[in-house]
Amino acid sequence: MKNRLPLKGVTILEFSQYLSGPSAGLRLADFGARVIKIERPETGDAGRKLAIKNMWAGSDSLLFNTINRNKESAVADLKNEDDRLFIQALIKKADVITHNFRPGVMEKYGLGYNEVKKINASIIYASISGYGNTGPWKNLPGQDLLLQAVSGLAYTTGNHSDAPVPFGLSIGDYMAGSHLAQGILAALIRRHKTKQPALIEVSLLESILDFQFELLTTFYANGIQPKRSEISNGNPLLAPPYGIYKTKDGYIAIAMTNLDVLAHALDCDAILLYEQEHVFIQRDAIKKLLADHLATHITTYWLEKLHRQKIWAIQVLNWKQLRAEEAYKGLKTEQHVELNNGGSFITTRCPVKINGEYLFSAAKAPALGEHNQKIKQEINSTIKKIKSIA
Repeated sequence: MKNRLPLKGVTILEFSQYLSGPSAGLRLADFGARVIKIERPETGDAGRKLAIKNMWAGSDSLLFNTINRNKESAVADLKNEDDRLFIQALIKKADVITHNFRPGVMEKYGLGYNEVKKINASIIYASISGYGNTGPWKNLPGQDLLLQAVSGLAYTTGNHSDAPVPFGLSIGDYMAGSHLAQGILAALIRRHKTKQPALIEVSLLESILDFQFELLTTFYANGIQPKRSEISNGNPLLAPPYGIYKTKDGYIAIAMTNLDVLAHALDCDAILLYEQEHVFIQRDAIKKLLADHLATHITTYWLEKLHRQKIWAIQVLNWKQLRAEEAYKGLKTEQHVELNNGGSFITTRCPVKINGEYLFSAAKAPALGEHNQKIKQEINSTIKKIKSIA
């Protein structure tokens, strides 16, 4: 499959670090692109020391190994003249450049879009910032939790009486990385047709705001922020029963359905005291009745009743339970990835299937500067040309 991947032959220079930019590079590498990380000497990508749950794989964090698998690494000191020539030669051969530094950092080293375009007239230059490249917030730290906080996202999860609740993962980083990859793919298609370069700009704030388009659209329409339900909040915009409820032995998630159908399925006549037209006004009262009723029996008892009436409901699983399910096993979502020390670890594969085939890649994340010599040999003639012109 590797030789048939759609981005085979595309070279990406990744000046990105931490999560957002590298997550875009990861997906493009899964699609067959050659992704070369350009890292600072000695320390490299700061994500090498960003450990999740204090888990390491040799000297680098497990997180770094996860999000940078299937890439190459070259170190370069951008203050060093020879290293700048090395980077210029790489840019001449590259198709795409990505970075997620604060506004002005790449320009400081002569690597802004306008400068790079002089070296490679058809380059696709893609960047992620925290809050955009202009405006009063442009130099604030673009960290995922901070973006969740300032974007209003923390008021979508949890119940009404709860304090603001962040997502339990770096949703802004991953959304921005996904949007950057989408922009790059669109630009590659246009360049294939027109030879035109492109400047792709994404910010974590804009990605998180786009993630909330349903809620923000209602806010723009009436000026009222949707409130989380007091009980079993699933989505601030949706009426009961939408949410997660405790049963006698676990939890159950119930999606959208009319109250009369639900009452019949669950033998819960109490909720028929409320008309369907009042579900938003009486949301919390209805959910309280449901919560009390569902707590009286085990999950499988309720699922059997709900599924008999074709109501959308499912058991809430933890990862251990999920992993034991045949449906999960059939997805083949796990893959082994190599480590520099000869070991391996399990992570998720690319979620996209192409021509009926899953995209697996066991290729390890690179050691810092691992590919410098190989890459310099490949572009040695280009470096000599640049020197002769200079």
